[in-house]
Amino acid sequence: MAGKQSPKISTRMVAALGLLIAVDVALSMFVHIPVPMTHGYVNLCDAGIFIAALLFGRRGGAIVGGASGFLLDMILGYSQYMFFSLIVHGLEGFLVGQFGANKGKGRQILALVIGSVVMVAGYFVSDSILYAIPTGLLGIPMNFVQAAMGAVVAFPIVLQLKDRVKTQFG
Repeated sequence: MAGKQSPKISTRMVAALGLLIAVDVALSMFVHIPVPMTHGYVNLCDAGIFIAALLFGRRGGAIVGGASGFLLDMILGYSQYMFFSLIVHGLEGFLVGQFGANKGKGRQILALVIGSVVMVAGYFVSDSILYAIPTGLLGIPMNFVQAAMGAVVAFPIVLQLKDRVKTQFG
């Protein structure tokens, strides 16, 4: 009566995802721009999430997304966002991986758009809960810029790495 078990995650996969989390957090710490009107900041976190999701699927995207967002907020002093980021970026990574991993370029771009919209909507809700709906509305344009920057950085990297990743983890 055992149900279908999910595939086990290998030690190599754990190491790769941990490395992606570390690189994503470090890159985002290096490139982060505070946005005083929303009490948040713009960064490159989405690039690492998109890379992980497109290369390692929904599980990798969710792990790297949630962990990166949570750790980045904790380290940079935006603790009010930590749990929102865990959920929002985790869901973003999950959906991009679900719809874009191991797919053609068109489907990958569509997955990036879906993930971006989810992230923007998630932070609209987060800012509206933490502060007020006008604050949430003010964050929408900058969150779209952040998502677009992440997609522009991630997409060519994924195109270059996908065959190597398949060989190593395939």
